[in-house]
Amino acid sequence: MTSPTTQPSAQSYRSKRETDWRLFKRLIPYGLRNGRVFLFSMLLLIPAAIAGAIQPILIGDAISIIRQEPTQLSFLSNLPLTTGINLVAGLLLLTLVARTLLDTWQGYLVQEVGQGITANIRDDLFNHITSLAMRFFDRTPVGRLITRLTSDVESLGDVFSTGAIGIIGDLFSILVIAVAMFLLQWELALLLVIMLIPVTILIVYFQQQYRKANYRAREELSVLNSMLQENIVGIGVVQLLRREQFNAQQFQQINKRYIKEIDRTIFHDSAISATLEWISLVAIAGVLWLGGVLVLGNHLSIGVLSAFILFAQRLFDPLRQFAEKFTAIQAGLTAIERVSDIMSEPIEIRDAEVTQTLYSNPAAATGEIRFEHVWFGYKPGEYVLKDLNFTIRPGEKVALVGPTGAGKSSIIRLLTRLYEASKGRILVDGIDVRELPQTELRRHMGVILQDGFVFAGDVKSNITLGEEYSFEEIRSAAERTNVADLIERLPAGYDTPLRERGTNLSGGQKQLLAFARAAIRDPKILVLDEATASLDVGTEAQIQEALERLLEGRTAIIIAHRLSTIRNCDRILVLKRGQLVESGSHEELLAQQGLYASLYHLQMLEV
Repeated sequence: MTSPTTQPSAQSYRSKRETDWRLFKRLIPYGLRNGRVFLFSMLLLIPAAIAGAIQPILIGDAISIIRQEPTQLSFLSNLPLTTGINLVAGLLLLTLVARTLLDTWQGYLVQEVGQGITANIRDDLFNHITSLAMRFFDRTPVGRLITRLTSDVESLGDVFSTGAIGIIGDLFSILVIAVAMFLLQWELALLLVIMLIPVTILIVYFQQQYRKANYRAREELSVLNSMLQENIVGIGVVQLLRREQFNAQQFQQINKRYIKEIDRTIFHDSAISATLEWISLVAIAGVLWLGGVLVLGNHLSIGVLSAFILFAQRLFDPLRQFAEKFTAIQAGLTAIERVSDIMSEPIEIRDAEVTQTLYSNPAAATGEIRFEHVWFGYKPGEYVLKDLNFTIRPGEKVALVGPTGAGKSSIIRLLTRLYEASKGRILVDGIDVRELPQTELRRHMGVILQDGFVFAGDVKSNITLGEEYSFEEIRSAAERTNVADLIERLPAGYDTPLRERGTNLSGGQKQLLAFARAAIRDPKILVLDEATASLDVGTEAQIQEALERLLEGRTAIIIAHRLSTIRNCDRILVLKRGQLVESGSHEELLAQQGLYASLYHLQMLEV
């Protein structure tokens, strides 16, 4: 179980962080996939910003018309009061409608780009994760991967759409407003622009603090999700061992740490909003003071002063939105760092650039397996298999025997290339498995494990696993493995829906599906890793005949702890601490009075 004291490591927040720009550049190729939509959404910012900048000028001119002062828009000069006010009101309504429509349209396009980016990143991340070697999953909690694929990826879409494009829009609005202000009155404009300097400094500071807190919060969320996933998957063990209260206390401790980090992000986010509110009020007060002095000196009209009061508010509105979006960007950049950690994870097991074809001529395939001086360790320098040398001849039935931890399952993992051998070679029909495409190697190698895994779907899809087979082929495979009767007794036969992990099937039924899954592919090599261990006596007897039929004409590797089930194998390889210590038939090994004989006699005593 996950330890409640698990903290993000000292390097959770990278000491060698990439710059925000370099992180953002990783999203640009995804944005370019929707280049036209993105470009059009950017063009919509121009008329929207101009419409927003005109509104304070129109309101200022309306006040000037009422006070019979000179207007900034020349076509409003010398108009009668009623006509001028009506014209200003109409223009103001027109700009409001135009800006609303433009903002709505632009916002929709931005979200479309963001959702496209999110979908593309999630697809690429899923494909990358499923291509990684088993070694990666040995050290990475499932909950952490789920966090990357869900909440982190969602944040990435926000970086480019709501965040980046929104900030560009806000900056453009600030630029247009600044130009309009300087065209009206440079002194008041300069005052407001100077007020932007402390705002920028404070925003940068608080956003840096927010970024650090957000990284730690997401790390805690990963730990939280990992423990949640672990407890849900292992709920049976949790309840049987009465760990509910203990695990709840662990969960509460992790949850408190997560909330503590979230509170820090909220503090820094709120500090930005409060600072902007305070500085915007100071800016308006400054405009009133300086504007009042200019009005008293007859250097400024009341209408222009009114326009500048509105400009002061409009200038800080994009800054408020800028701060909010910058927060989203910081959260997203944190997510980019975390997703990049996964995407930069090397794919250890790749197909060779020049691959060979094992079954281009099926008649030439024999199913010979050869291990040549194979060494392997899950950790560097800690070998679990040591200098293995053996050959399994075509059509031979070979059993792997040995104490727990002897390396039996590791041999299977190397043969199927779930792991790569540290030293030595593994050959199938004389071809190094590293020179074969992985899909081809595994397509022609049927593997049946102790725990038959069932996907959500129906019985048919769990036999075909997405490959194209006719219903007759499916039924024939089920009949050859004596599973057809069991399937037809299910409520909807082959169309019976199966829940996640096959919770509506017994362990034996799930295992029988695994046999049918192997039979339909007609593999040349069959691997059975404790394949009948979960079957009851009746079910095991039912499938034994089908298993013998399935093994005919195939090379087979059988791992079984019950030695009585492998007595009829052509040869038995006995392993101890990763080394091959004995080899021979059942009778030959008993005559040697070695490790195999000891294991066999112990099991006979237990019986």
